[in-house]
Amino acid sequence: MLVAATASLAASPLVVSVAAQTPDAGTFVIRHGADTIAIENFTRSVPAGTVTSDLTLRGASRVHFTATVTADGLIQHMTIDGYAPGATTPASHGDVTIAHDTVTVARADGMTQRAATSPGALLWVNPSFVLVDQIARRAHAVNTWPTGIPIFSLAGGQTFAARVAKLGADSIDIAFPDVEMHVAVNEAGHVVGASIPAQNLTIQLVPGTHALSFAPPDYSPPAGAPYVAETVTVPTPAGFTLGGTLTLPRNHAGRVPAVVTITGSGLEDRDEAIPGVNGYRPFYQLADTLGRRGIAVLRLDDRGYGASKGNATNATSRDFANDVRAALAYLRTRPEIDPKKLFLVGHSEGGLIAPMVAASDPTLRGIVLMAGTADKGSDIIASQMHYAIDNNPSIPEAQRAQAFARQMAIVDSAAAHQAWMHEFLSYDPVPTARSVHVPVLILQGANDRQVTPEQAPKLDSAFKAGGNADVTMHVFPGLDHLFLADPTGNPAGYGALQSKRIGPEVLGTIADWIAKHSS
Repeated sequence: MLVAATASLAASPLVVSVAAQTPDAGTFVIRHGADTIAIENFTRSVPAGTVTSDLTLRGASRVHFTATVTADGLIQHMTIDGYAPGATTPASHGDVTIAHDTVTVARADGMTQRAATSPGALLWVNPSFVLVDQIARRAHAVNTWPTGIPIFSLAGGQTFAARVAKLGADSIDIAFPDVEMHVAVNEAGHVVGASIPAQNLTIQLVPGTHALSFAPPDYSPPAGAPYVAETVTVPTPAGFTLGGTLTLPRNHAGRVPAVVTITGSGLEDRDEAIPGVNGYRPFYQLADTLGRRGIAVLRLDDRGYGASKGNATNATSRDFANDVRAALAYLRTRPEIDPKKLFLVGHSEGGLIAPMVAASDPTLRGIVLMAGTADKGSDIIASQMHYAIDNNPSIPEAQRAQAFARQMAIVDSAAAHQAWMHEFLSYDPVPTARSVHVPVLILQGANDRQVTPEQAPKLDSAFKAGGNADVTMHVFPGLDHLFLADPTGNPAGYGALQSKRIGPEVLGTIADWIAKHSS
């Protein structure tokens, strides 16, 4: 996908402040349906041959880069900085140079990385549309239609070809290996808008200098709720803090049970909202359901995201497990919470992390796994890639094996540079499951195409093989990985689902099980 749907966010209106108009400045607004998921402010300095971009995915990290551009549209040099949400000091820095067929990256830590590429390759930072503009400008300079433009992806360290075809005086088509975009251009060849139909994405250019920001999400409870929502800050042994929301019953007698929620892969907010799946806030729903049953819920933004500090760049699932342990330690300091009645509810990767914590904390009252994994990450990702490619109508059947090999090469490259991916691919959840002796509730959607349904009985067997006598499994017909009603379970269709709310059969099962194990 051009824009990864990992994570993962509810609709958030843009706050726009328009300043003085300048001819070589603007903002690309990227929307999934009606949901704005990214904004990119940019400026061009034509005489100096530079392009500057500030790219923000809603609620997530920010990327700032400055590229030196030649008269014929090539990028020879780029400085790039990565920022945690709200941070003013970069968490990462790279100085990138392309010379003929070699890309050299000098990092802030003093290390230098080199990679081979094709002569004339353009640098690519996903999902920058000022760089799509450079692809269009390069094709305009070459002026041979159609033309192939080599692209070097900084994220994956891979080179691929973008095929650019001219459709008319004001439009071109850019085909990446697995996605195609329709692009509107002006007479100078600059991008003024685009669409990616297969992903329901539209890109709008707003000319001029702007200050755009996303309105903060509202974590307050519904009107009349029998519980309160408190904004909290959780300290961690690593020295940073996690921001979140603690919901507490209003009229409770004595100490109450409490749940810590654990999000899936990719940095996410405390509600586990997903870009492009407008209205999906599963942990907000869960907190509301449990709050009405007299159970407290602590839900947190992932480290380096939203109100949480810390740097997730090199964090692995084991590091996120330590953040969950910090959340449990915080709850044990709260006088309203019964420290002997603490639970974990983890979704997707959260369902992998919860057993990690439970294996080392036998005082937990129980864990709930929503679409947790039993297989190694390498098998999970291969399954996901096969499904996505086989169900992508834009990839001819004869090209699917090649597309799969290309995607897995990108995964392997990422594993060589990203600690999270390296650990996820090799981590086997089964030995950990055999070490868990607290009660376990396993939930699975029968139409899940991301963590397939056979994972649930594998997990069930693994927990029981370790001697755990309190393991319950529920597989819900017609539900997908998000536990939404979905006839196919295809992740590409999440945004078009009729309802983005988890049904009472799932929430009720969780609430009943926690209430039973709290008594």
